[in-house]
Amino acid sequence: MKEKRIQATKGMADILPDNAEKHKLPSISLWHLLEKTIREIMHSYNYEEIRFPILEDTTLFVRSLGEVTDVVEKEMYTFMDGDSSVTLRPEGTASCVRACIENGLIRNQQLQRLWYLGPMFRHEQPQYGRYRQFYQFGVEVFGLEGPGIDAEQIAMFANLCRKLGIYSSAVVEVNSLGCIHAREAFKKDLMMYFSKYKDKLDEDSKRRLHKNPLRILDSKNPALQELIQGAPTLSTYLNNEDKQHFDKFLARLTDLNITYRINPRLIRGLDYYNRTVYEWVTNKLGAQSAISAGGRYDGLVEQLGGASTPAVGFAMGMERVLLLMKEHSIEANKVLDGYLICAGEAAVDRSLSIAEHIRVLCPEFALAINYDGGSFKSQFKKADKSGAKLALIVGEDELTNQTITIKFLRETREQKTILLTELQKILGGYCGSLSN
Repeated sequence: MKEKRIQATKGMADILPDNAEKHKLPSISLWHLLEKTIREIMHSYNYEEIRFPILEDTTLFVRSLGEVTDVVEKEMYTFMDGDSSVTLRPEGTASCVRACIENGLIRNQQLQRLWYLGPMFRHEQPQYGRYRQFYQFGVEVFGLEGPGIDAEQIAMFANLCRKLGIYSSAVVEVNSLGCIHAREAFKKDLMMYFSKYKDKLDEDSKRRLHKNPLRILDSKNPALQELIQGAPTLSTYLNNEDKQHFDKFLARLTDLNITYRINPRLIRGLDYYNRTVYEWVTNKLGAQSAISAGGRYDGLVEQLGGASTPAVGFAMGMERVLLLMKEHSIEANKVLDGYLICAGEAAVDRSLSIAEHIRVLCPEFALAINYDGGSFKSQFKKADKSGAKLALIVGEDELTNQTITIKFLRETREQKTILLTELQKILGGYCGSLSN
């Protein structure tokens, strides 16, 4: 009996090489282009990379995200590890805060500008742009409480979108949640408002009514939208400091020529936010419009056992941004720099050592080699089909004279034969990279 073929777990997609026939997600070169651009942006803004475990103590996420959130109630991958409950991380902020507290990075409100990139896990229904294993790029800053850093992170993402060629179809929606006191007063009145219409609420909203009525505002149920539109507005509960912070934040966005929309119903789905919240949205990806979101979470460090520390950050869904890049017909040009052609049995026998010599001399030079030999003509056809810029030719004469012949496949230039000792100088100008 034939064994059943094993397939990938539902909602967890393979990321395939460029030459694969079927892609569930953009191919690996587009991922590399996005990752390369992220690293360049992070370097230019003086952010440092941090990495933390995929598995965390379940309490970390329950305490930080809030018990009455979709993530904690429905979406976490949680299991017992001996006597401990552990969870595959559903997002990065809580883990980053835990790592900073545990390792003393933010003691005495020490300034930290950090970023991370890696897989997250949520047990939700897979759909276009959403997966059970998905990848996030995230940014967190600790130790700054003014609105300047909030605006910088908006500008950073705008800059990233420009470099990727997707800025024209992204816009940022902003709101202020105010301080904890404003939110508590708002929640109380919101509870009273929705209680009057309890018979019209769906089961999720009824469950949230007395624990976290703000989450009702985030409902996507069409039957509730008219009721939600009539609810109290959080902006009327902000104190003077909250209003000043938000006004200065908006003024900086205006100064940066960044178009924004104020969305008074934007609350974000996690409990730790205060004051500034925002989402970058697009109309190119159907119902899954958000490509990045974040805001300020000044109370989370203290909530997780550290000293009171202002903090702000955002996370970006890698898959959604990649799909948006595809919508803009952006392609990553994976460049092959050279193709080694060996003529004659002696050269074929030496082909591996010659290739390794070239790679040692020029580590950035992308080189392909045909170990099966073949006729001179067939090797040149393969070199041309590969898209390589140069053909590096080694025959009996080259072996004898310690030389190599270079044929320029994409330029109108005469081929030349040079000493191997001169190779590094010539090839250095032909090292390719991913570009769009």
